[in-house]
Amino acid sequence: MAIESQQRESLLQAAQQARLSAYTPYSKYKVGAALLTESGKIFTGVNVENAAYPVSICAERTAIFKAVSEGERKFSAIAVVTENGGSPCGSCRQVMAEFAPDMQVFIAKTDGTIDLETTVKELLPAYFGPGDLP
Repeated sequence: MAIESQQRESLLQAAQQARLSAYTPYSKYKVGAALLTESGKIFTGVNVENAAYPVSICAERTAIFKAVSEGERKFSAIAVVTENGGSPCGSCRQVMAEFAPDMQVFIAKTDGTIDLETTVKELLPAYFGPGDLP
């Protein structure tokens, strides 16, 4: 499902704004994400680090979990903004695939440059999904 350019710009701006609230005292690598639901709502997320590194969480999963906790299950697009256009990690790709393998993904830098426009399926082509379970 293609989204309009105005929606894409709104997502990128929301991700950029969210990024400012990231909690990154260790890596200093701030990530902001903005998730567009099929109902038109936008949920933002940031990465939150922890001194016990494995319990940290990424911005993409934060946005998705916020949306799910509010009853949303269908997603159209997600924008991810980092200083250098970093791509979602494997865990985030797997969570995105759980809900929306066809979702559009926009990966951008803080200057607004979109480094990659893709889909979750293209980021994680052989994902393990609900259909793989009995």
